[in-house]
Amino acid sequence: MTAEQNEREKIASSDAEQRFDYLISRVVETDELWILTDEQGSVMLNTDDEDCVPVWPDQAFAEQWATGEWSECEAMPITLKQWNFRWTPGLEEDGFAVIVFPLAGEDGDENGLVVWPEELDMMLTREVKRARKK
Repeated sequence: MTAEQNEREKIASSDAEQRFDYLISRVVETDELWILTDEQGSVMLNTDDEDCVPVWPDQAFAEQWATGEWSECEAMPITLKQWNFRWTPGLEEDGFAVIVFPLAGEDGDENGLVVWPEELDMMLTREVKRARKK
């Protein structure tokens, strides 16, 4: 197993909070986050309380989700700028939440942290500013 595979397995076995932190750091590093799309647009997930757009830190993690009923979906990058100026206001306006870095596990574990788009936007903006000060 390569170091990268080992790292990816470690991340995949992390809890929702740790995956949230990982996504934030990756987006700061790469300036993009990933969604899955199909012919209708972005894939949506439903929690008990919210309709959510799932986001992932990279293409590979997004594509891991694209199985079964989502096997026709494609991973699509969204730049941080697009996220800040188009996606956050659009999701807020439509009343959608964001589910951060859900995993497709054998047990059907889809647990990612559910946050409001503005909350994710604020975290990303804060971390980008912090990273640029270094």
